[in-house]
Amino acid sequence: MEIGRYHWMYESSRPHRYQHVPALRDSVSPLSTPGCFECCIKCLGGVPYASLVATILCFSGVALFCGCGHVALAGTISILEQHFSTNASDHALLSEVIQLMQYVIYGIASFFFLYGIILLAEGFYTTSAVKELHGEFKTTACGRCISGMFVFLTYVLGLAWLGVFGFSAVPVFMFYNIWSTCEVIKSPQTNSTATGSQICVDIRQYGIIPWNALPGRACGSTLESICNTNEFYMSYHLFIVACAGAGATVIALIHFLMILSSNWAYLKDASKMQAYQDIKAKEEQELQDIQSRSKEQLNSYT
Repeated sequence: MEIGRYHWMYESSRPHRYQHVPALRDSVSPLSTPGCFECCIKCLGGVPYASLVATILCFSGVALFCGCGHVALAGTISILEQHFSTNASDHALLSEVIQLMQYVIYGIASFFFLYGIILLAEGFYTTSAVKELHGEFKTTACGRCISGMFVFLTYVLGLAWLGVFGFSAVPVFMFYNIWSTCEVIKSPQTNSTATGSQICVDIRQYGIIPWNALPGRACGSTLESICNTNEFYMSYHLFIVACAGAGATVIALIHFLMILSSNWAYLKDASKMQAYQDIKAKEEQELQDIQSRSKEQLNSYT
């Protein structure tokens, strides 16, 4: 009766049949996968911006120092040969030193190109965002040792570049003295007193050529013509840019040193946290084993 009564109340009711819906094999729900914007945000979050800025600054500084320094050294040799040391044997040693420095510049450019890329990669793999991107992260003693080695090597390179920065200021000082002397010769006061021919610049006093080199110095209109040459103008400004590039490299290495120190401290803390988590997981596993054995014993008694 009850069945009939309910059947009468729902006369049109029939057993519900679920229609089979084919599975979407080639398509994925948009709610289950992140969109393009989320992927871009995640990728941008994994970029070590501090290391990237330091790398760009280091590349720029090294490029300016190496490129401008190489051309400026060649221009300096041309000025010496034409105006201050007509005998090639007098400046033969200086020519060899400058040629050696140009080869050293090639080596510096190649080394810092590779070193900058290595430090940038080290920054990528020691940022917390990248660790989240690559899943579970574990530190090792070898990784912490490599980070410490980079800190020490960057510190040594920073001290070396401080010396390079000071050394690159020497030709700037020399060319500035020559340029300022030429400005004195061009001044109206000097022209009115007709003492311009008595104003001279002696390159031998800087020690780059021997004292027996001839002529060794330039005075008056000769010195003014030297300052008006393209070689002098280009060499002077290129030495200034090279000095600025060396300073930028020093700043970049100091920046790298701060980044590497913080990364090393992070790795050290991460290793301690990893050891704590391993001990905690081991204790939880032992506790679960004890509970399971106690349940088995209780079941056997009952």
